[in-house]
Amino acid sequence: MDRLKVGIIFGGCSEEHPISVKSAQEVAKNLDTGKYEPFYIGITRSGAWKLCDGPGAEWENGDCRPAVLSPDRDVHGLLVLERGKYTVIRLDVVLPVLHGKLGEDGATQGLLELSGIPYAGCDIQSSALCMDKSLAYVVARSAGIATPDFWTVTADEDIDPDRLTYPVFVKPARSGSSFGVSKVKRKEELSRAVETARQYDSKVLIEEAVVGSEVGCAILGNDPDLITGEVDRIALSHGFFKIHQEDAPESGSENSTAIVPADIPAESRALVQETAKAVYRALGCGGLSRVDMFLKENGQVVLNEVNTLPGMTSYSRYPRMMTAAGLPLGEVIDRMVTSALAEKKR
Repeated sequence: MDRLKVGIIFGGCSEEHPISVKSAQEVAKNLDTGKYEPFYIGITRSGAWKLCDGPGAEWENGDCRPAVLSPDRDVHGLLVLERGKYTVIRLDVVLPVLHGKLGEDGATQGLLELSGIPYAGCDIQSSALCMDKSLAYVVARSAGIATPDFWTVTADEDIDPDRLTYPVFVKPARSGSSFGVSKVKRKEELSRAVETARQYDSKVLIEEAVVGSEVGCAILGNDPDLITGEVDRIALSHGFFKIHQEDAPESGSENSTAIVPADIPAESRALVQETAKAVYRALGCGGLSRVDMFLKENGQVVLNEVNTLPGMTSYSRYPRMMTAAGLPLGEVIDRMVTSALAEKKR
């Protein structure tokens, strides 16, 4: 039986480029090459696409060939430049192992829709919606899901610091992995925090600091057949969760520990999972996502954000939650591929 030809796209132009490379490395380790023939497509920080041997740390210095994902459905795959001529590699499915802008925001998903190639993860609309935290909050609220109180500040706007109750979090509205995020305890700190966020996005989100435990839920599949991983809880010694920005996250975080399964009551665990599924459905997610929430002392669950292509690194939350629920990463990949192919046939 022929192996499925799987395109694995990684890297990208966003600040999350190195995280994507690490995620792809874990996918490569856990991919069943008896079932799948992988084609690794790395995108450099400058936006060049290259077909390479794999997602190693020095992948750009290896045997790479210029390649493009063709939007032509007759090609249904890659155009690879070799010796001055383009050859075609037809792909059966694509795993876009990309995080952040131009990878997780609907841009790559749009190219894949044009190409006609089935792909894992959320579609264009849900990817774009979840990437913009303020829009995700609006839609979630309309579905009866609790969110923090929030304000948005566009590029040409200012906000009166006296109208806020502190502390607040200031963050880019459309970014990830806590890049550009600040916790503001006094109004005098607000202006600098807004400028920090604007380094990553012209639209800035200011939200109330929710008092509660930070919890998460991994979800896999398409509605109505959703699988949830074990709930986790982020235990913080100080500050806020930003492991992907640390120097050596593989050896542990400077200020956080992910507890899986979460040390919360069974009824709270069930509520977190049900809320995560409600968020997933309300925002139109499919394939997989990680829903981050707050669990307040009164038992209320409040949405934090949705990651439509969560990290798959050795220290990432999504694979840990799924493994704790009895689904190791290799099986998660199998289900991602199966889900993508099944969704394309609908």
